[in-house]
Amino acid sequence: MDPKIGWYQPEQLGPAKDLWLNIWETGKELDNLNIRPQPNNINNNNIADASSTTSPVQNHQTHQPANSNPTMMRNASSSTTLTSQQDYIPLDNVNKYPNNSSDSNGRLSHPGQTTSNYYNPSKRKRENRASTYAMNDNYKQLVGVYGGCPWRIPHKTYSKGVIGLHEEIQDFFLYMCPTVEEHNLRLRVIKRIEKVIYDLWPESQVEIFGSFRTGLYLPTSDIDIVVIGLWTNLPLHTLERALIDENIVEPSSVKVLDRASVPIVKLVDKESEIKVDISFNMNNGVKSAELIKVFKCQYPALEKLVMVLKQFLLQRDLNEVFTGGISSYSLILMTISFLQLHPRNNVNNPDVNLGVLLIEFFELYGKKFNYVKTGIRVKGGGTYISKEEVQKDMVDGYRPSLLCIEDPLTPGNDIGRSSYGALYVKESFEWAYNVLSQAVNPLNTLVNDANKQSILGRIIRVTDEVVDYRIWIKRTFPATEPELPSSSTGSEASTLSAPASESESECSRGNSPNTGEKSEERHKDRHIFNYQHPHGHLPYKKTYKPSAHGNHHTRYHLSRDKY
Repeated sequence: MDPKIGWYQPEQLGPAKDLWLNIWETGKELDNLNIRPQPNNINNNNIADASSTTSPVQNHQTHQPANSNPTMMRNASSSTTLTSQQDYIPLDNVNKYPNNSSDSNGRLSHPGQTTSNYYNPSKRKRENRASTYAMNDNYKQLVGVYGGCPWRIPHKTYSKGVIGLHEEIQDFFLYMCPTVEEHNLRLRVIKRIEKVIYDLWPESQVEIFGSFRTGLYLPTSDIDIVVIGLWTNLPLHTLERALIDENIVEPSSVKVLDRASVPIVKLVDKESEIKVDISFNMNNGVKSAELIKVFKCQYPALEKLVMVLKQFLLQRDLNEVFTGGISSYSLILMTISFLQLHPRNNVNNPDVNLGVLLIEFFELYGKKFNYVKTGIRVKGGGTYISKEEVQKDMVDGYRPSLLCIEDPLTPGNDIGRSSYGALYVKESFEWAYNVLSQAVNPLNTLVNDANKQSILGRIIRVTDEVVDYRIWIKRTFPATEPELPSSSTGSEASTLSAPASESESECSRGNSPNTGEKSEERHKDRHIFNYQHPHGHLPYKKTYKPSAHGNHHTRYHLSRDKY
């Protein structure tokens, strides 16, 4: 099982799993002994052993002192054992600091917060609070406090099978939608950055796009800002220095990508640790966000499916192109195409079964879609097109990518052109389809009861660190009247002035089965359960911030194409 994609399901646990897992890990260690380079002292001993076969007398005279030292030989054997360990490092083996204590960098540790010691750069990104990499070995550290399914309402009776999955998706959407405190905090960050920009360039225009504009952002999503103005050379470094001087960011938490295809300033807000991407003179982002809002009105199920799918990719580090995944914009266009070409006519009905749609989405893009020959087009009602047809509109020298998605705003532009890890996303979708289709099977009475075991929780988990971060925001930045950023005027103000889960301006939410007059009362028990720490868990603290600023350009990742 790929530790990046999945984990053991409850019915897989037991003595048989432990036995075969032990056999598999033992075989893996034996294989690593053959393929991994050995330490220098071991190589020297091997040379000595090899020389003994040709000249016993010479070996006795030259290497006798080394071979006669049993302590050195034991150390060499221990070094060989360490070299042959597994690819990941379990948190239990390296967490030297007990709960509520400080490590060597002065950072406080508490249950649910993972230290960066176990981080393997080739496997898990430590800056991703939502990552569930290697959860089989780190279950307690990742979801041991809240269980990984905080969206489930206590004492609520869920239906069986696919209807129970539908109910869980509804609750997941309501739980992951931003709270008033989270939304206002983002407005506060935007306003501070806007002030710096307007002080530098009073004639410029600041626009917000991406997931914050569309309302499809997760608790750890970044904010996308575009600055429109007239410059001979883009003032990336000027903005960087101004943000540092105004104490909005730490010097180590801001990075300028001036050689990228789209120059951008990446930063992490010092006060809230919210990630922000700032680009210049890129109007397509705003237009794309408005297009997505149109499709949200047309398909009420779109936003709920997208929130689930974004979390699914985020926790597997597949939510960004440069880390081997796909962009959020690509994911949304794939979902729109799925709904446009769905054979049933009720997909634009607010009461459509979300569980069925989610499984069918995984089936389409995980098992049936032909990535080699087929491209996706959403404009004009949506259709599948051959890649040969797409190439006719492309600039000479460019070819359609594996995941070919035609840009609905710019003909000839392939949205998925940089998604080199699309097949890895396909593999994760296929795994999710197999898991969910078995879990909702009416004949599989052992696992299709959502009251005994979360069905959605078989493929999605929310880590304790994310829950703690939301609790910390709620307590540190209590809700007040939102102050609109100066870039929000007219019709945009209604979207930015209220959280996505509470805004009445979204045409699809008023008739959604997830909302209603009794919505707040309906979920009162869940909010009490989530925010009063029944487990005695400490509130979220920015305990790792001092070390984070020491190397922020590797700790935090930001994506410009998040919607």
